[in-house]
Amino acid sequence: MYYVYSHNDLDGVSCGILAKYAFGDEVEVRYNSIGSLNIQVEKYLNRVPVQGNPDDLLLITDLSVNSDIEKRMDLHVRNGGRAYLIDHHKTALHFNDYEWAQVHVQHHDGKLASATSLLYEYLIHHQHLEPNAALDQYVEWVRLYDTWEWEIHNETQAKRLNDLFYMISLDDFESRMIERLKSSDSFSFDEFEEKILDMEEDKIERYIRRKRRELIQTFIGEECVGIVYAESYHSELASELGGSNPHLDYIAILNMGGRKMSLRTIHDHIDVSAIAMRYGGGGHAKASGCTMGEEVYRLFAAEPFELDPLPMDAMKNQFNIKGSANGALYEAGGDATLFLFRCPSGDWAAEWNGERLPFQFPSFEDAERHIKRQYGAWLARDEAYVSLLSDHLKRSRNRGLAPDHDEEKIIEEP
Repeated sequence: MYYVYSHNDLDGVSCGILAKYAFGDEVEVRYNSIGSLNIQVEKYLNRVPVQGNPDDLLLITDLSVNSDIEKRMDLHVRNGGRAYLIDHHKTALHFNDYEWAQVHVQHHDGKLASATSLLYEYLIHHQHLEPNAALDQYVEWVRLYDTWEWEIHNETQAKRLNDLFYMISLDDFESRMIERLKSSDSFSFDEFEEKILDMEEDKIERYIRRKRRELIQTFIGEECVGIVYAESYHSELASELGGSNPHLDYIAILNMGGRKMSLRTIHDHIDVSAIAMRYGGGGHAKASGCTMGEEVYRLFAAEPFELDPLPMDAMKNQFNIKGSANGALYEAGGDATLFLFRCPSGDWAAEWNGERLPFQFPSFEDAERHIKRQYGAWLARDEAYVSLLSDHLKRSRNRGLAPDHDEEKIIEEP
């Protein structure tokens, strides 16, 4: 008999789907949260005498156990029991010291691994199933979504698979996927699923538009963090917020009802799994999480609570454009303005309320990143920009200076 204990997200449940595909009625699958796995494994070890069940195999996927259960599992195997742990989280790499564990962050070809893709290889290697096009496609979509590579490759079907996972019951999702994988030569969504997924995308877009206006910016330690309260669509929300605010090191999404915090980043120099580990959590370099303990609540909720949401950059400007040769105007709290402009040397500099600031940057992106991080600035609307140029033109004329014809053209535009 096979016993599969896995995570309760798409990657973890897909491990259960592969196990049921491979073993049929000879497998018992249980899905667990991070906190409940240790209790589940302890119950298994307590109720299964090795001598009476020599053929039983315990498979743990997409999760790892604590140090106490780790020692008990090792003893179980040394006493003749059969157990195997398959994971892909960096925080579990120390399990590779055991013969009964396989933890790989990447596959041999360099692709980032998911628990599903690792289990798929394991089942093929041990001849528990034969690969086919439908299984290949399903496993790849799960891997792309779980590693966030779907964004890099613009593989939206992988994201839609995760959307479907959360839209229907776990039992329904499991049975649909197993039946389709067994009966189809390729994997795709059916007509009903496509319809409800289209409806869900509209709902997600509305939700993200609302949450974008609630983003708070602050420094926690050395990192500039965007904080938002949300209970749904964490991956989609983090992708949008991180992409539209690249000056933020990472996005922290607080689920107050669930008392959990999700961390996401778009940057290669930030490892949010290391940040999550500070608070007893873990995960991947670009997507991790932890429970909301006292320190997390203080740093990410209580202390930033009085901060105002970060205004969004003006989106429909015709003149006040980022990187413009005429400069770009930003606004900050307290009616302050910052004006980025290009120096004769080619570097970019800034003025704060008309006063030159003592720094220069080699690119516009570097200059903008600085003022957004340090001043919480946002791109001003065209009206403020034109008003600034008009005031500058009047001052130039009053001082008898030659007008800037580019500025005159902008001001005179209807």
